[in-house]
Amino acid sequence: MQISDLIIIDKEEVKLEELQLELSDRKSLLGLLRERSHLDQLHRYGLPATSKLLLHGSSGCGKTATAKAIAAALGKKLMILNLSNVISARIGETAQHLKLVFDQASREKCVLLLEEFDQIAKLRSIEDSDVGEMRRLVNSLIQLMDYFDDRALLICATNHIAFIDPAILRRFQLKIGYRLPMPLVLDDYYEKLLSAYPEQFRSIGRRYGISFAEARDHVLYRVKALIIEQIENDLICEQKNN
Repeated sequence: MQISDLIIIDKEEVKLEELQLELSDRKSLLGLLRERSHLDQLHRYGLPATSKLLLHGSSGCGKTATAKAIAAALGKKLMILNLSNVISARIGETAQHLKLVFDQASREKCVLLLEEFDQIAKLRSIEDSDVGEMRRLVNSLIQLMDYFDDRALLICATNHIAFIDPAILRRFQLKIGYRLPMPLVLDDYYEKLLSAYPEQFRSIGRRYGISFAEARDHVLYRVKALIIEQIENDLICEQKNN
């Protein structure tokens, strides 16, 4: 399998200020970016850079967007692991695919994002039916992470941190958790989204207890419905006048 089959190149740019983050998490990310802007100086002191970041928590709350924002802020290419092609039923082939991807990311010194990370980093006793292969895969992943070039950046995202092997978790120098936003935070997000549209399309019912992604989908659905309703009403009025 070719390396192009194992990765997805994402060119969408997300700005760091667009992310909905806790203040402490935003400071952690800014610290990461500052550190990586002084890699050569740190290396001269024999200090390794923070090169492995774990994003965990609720789906739709900004993990992928965070990876995109980091890549954009660093001016680096974002490579996303194509999980459907990487995972193989053949013994040892998944580990080989991962090595190809890690080697490519190291060579290009880019940002490598592994989404649904728990699928390849599971507890080594969680699947009794194939525990031997899972052990081999996790052991290979540990080695790849240990020797990952710190001039590149590895970002892993998961909704299920409890499923990840503890030996893998220890490799991450920085971990950031994501939770469903509180109502006040969602209100701010709704206001930001709705400000892009004329006043007559902003009166929508708001949903709470959902992720940012779900809130955005809700806004787009309701705004489109209001726009279409106005278009159809205008057409009816036009037909009556004619």
